[in-house]
Amino acid sequence: MRWAVVTSATRRLAEARLDAVGILPKTLIAADDITRGKPAPEPYLLAARELGVDPARCLVFEDAPAGLQAGRAAGMTTVALTTTHQAHELTADLVVKDLSALSVLVTDAGVEISVRG
Repeated sequence: MRWAVVTSATRRLAEARLDAVGILPKTLIAADDITRGKPAPEPYLLAARELGVDPARCLVFEDAPAGLQAGRAAGMTTVALTTTHQAHELTADLVVKDLSALSVLVTDAGVEISVRG
């Protein structure tokens, strides 16, 4: 499975925060890498291009309205996490409390995500 981190933070700040929690993505798209940030689709489209994946096959996990708007504008499926905003503020294909609400199965055909319970 190919994945990326797309953030509105600078690369320096993003790398420091990701390193602190032990997440080291091969693909990191930061504010320094783009000319138009979220809610424009540019950051997500760049991530898809660097991963070599059709944007329509990408899944975006976001906690902010601008990020969700960017993911949708890029033609990606979006999952909203209500960790920083209330559900009614988030427009997405799926809205959940946090990642623990999801069950993920990686298969040869792709990734299957379902809501627990």
